[in-house]
Amino acid sequence: MECDIEILSQLYNDFAGFPPSSVSRLPGAASGRKYFRLQGSGTQDGKGEEFCCIGVAGDSLRDCKAFVRLAEVFGKEGIRVPEVYAVTDDCMHYIQQDLGSVSLFDLISDSRKRKDPYAVKSTVVETLSELARMQSVDPEDWMDFTEYGAFNIRQAMWDLNYFKYEYLRPSGVDFDEDRLEDDFEKFAEDLTAVPAGMWGFMYRDFQSRNVMVHDSKPCFIDFQGGRFGPVIYDAVSFLWQAKAEFSDDFRTEMLGHYFEELSRFTSRDRDYDIESRYVNLFALFRTLQVLGAYGLRGLVERKAYFIESIPSALNNLKSIMVRGGIDSYPELKKVCDCICSDCRFAKHAETGLQVSVFSFSYKKGYPADFTGNGGGFMFDCRGMHNPGRYAEYKSLTGTDRPVIDFLEERGEVQKFVTDAVEVVSPSIETYLRRGFSNLQIGFGCTGGQHRSVYCAEHAARLLADKYPAARIVLIHREQGKESTLSPHL
Repeated sequence: MECDIEILSQLYNDFAGFPPSSVSRLPGAASGRKYFRLQGSGTQDGKGEEFCCIGVAGDSLRDCKAFVRLAEVFGKEGIRVPEVYAVTDDCMHYIQQDLGSVSLFDLISDSRKRKDPYAVKSTVVETLSELARMQSVDPEDWMDFTEYGAFNIRQAMWDLNYFKYEYLRPSGVDFDEDRLEDDFEKFAEDLTAVPAGMWGFMYRDFQSRNVMVHDSKPCFIDFQGGRFGPVIYDAVSFLWQAKAEFSDDFRTEMLGHYFEELSRFTSRDRDYDIESRYVNLFALFRTLQVLGAYGLRGLVERKAYFIESIPSALNNLKSIMVRGGIDSYPELKKVCDCICSDCRFAKHAETGLQVSVFSFSYKKGYPADFTGNGGGFMFDCRGMHNPGRYAEYKSLTGTDRPVIDFLEERGEVQKFVTDAVEVVSPSIETYLRRGFSNLQIGFGCTGGQHRSVYCAEHAARLLADKYPAARIVLIHREQGKESTLSPHL
């Protein structure tokens, strides 16, 4: 990183005429690119000046080249993109205009917290107008500067198989691979059959995090993956962004505005039937693509933000299915039905704190946490005498009277449970007071059948009685059982 800072500082000095007084690393993107804010002040031509910019240390030559060249092309066309001030000879480092730190996603998140989703409507409208203007630039002006081939069946298949391998397989969904691949091939053909009049600059990753709000105007960043393709993909990607959680009515209204703007900039009449058909197709495609990413980053790599995003993406998928957007692909529809009913990502209607109490086997690993909180308390029950070592208890669990008697006669299990409850109680009280939504507690033993089941049962009951304001969910993972407890009256 020190080398990157030295290179970017030299670019800054060459451009501004004085060195930066501070260089600060900015939060990273999903890629390996590194961003820095460089700022300083000095004297040039006898005048005092201040200068602030963003420095970029790239990880891909093709992406750096594409961004720098496309920024120049679209900037000349008046599209609101950052100006690139200086670039190294190898094109792997460059400094660009600082558009601030407020993204459209930040504004959307704030409006959602204030329960005023239409607070950002005017900015969304302006963003879609600017997108239509960008997509309407003559391909001859930018085509030679893209580093990626035109959208085609192969690219569509990459994304569909990404969904299959990174979301379906980690989720344990059963499917007929031949039939699913048949559906994927048909789907890819349908996606690339978009009429020629609806092709242009395809941004490829157009979402509210890539829209900076600078001087109250939307400005676009991270368009280096752009290529020739169906422009509708970008509008759909933006409006169906999972964490934005736009309503269907809002999406319909905004799409109407986008298509009007696209028609105005291209002087082409609208075809409402084609618009409707391809909106559904690309909404489905983008949602599957996003679930593939969430599967890899969330289900496989266990990154909290992506796990938190899965329920919203599944809600989008449910909405698309209700509109019949998947009916032409029977095996795909079957697996989507399955993942949409996954109780791990169900958004419960109840508000307040949910305490999930698990029993589990250490041989099969800790219980997965799908709330995005990264787990919670785990208690190891293996220090207690194991009923599973005796033939008469092997077919029983910790909910059966013979096992309960076996454990309680020794007296150790009761204290273990009460001590565990005492350990977690301060956190539950804090979570209730501060309005937190989830806490996970696990009791593990060798097989997840006897000791852990007993402890989870009795701890969950004690917590339900002690904290009636919390929702206590008891999950015996290895038995596949789940129940919600109510306090004893």
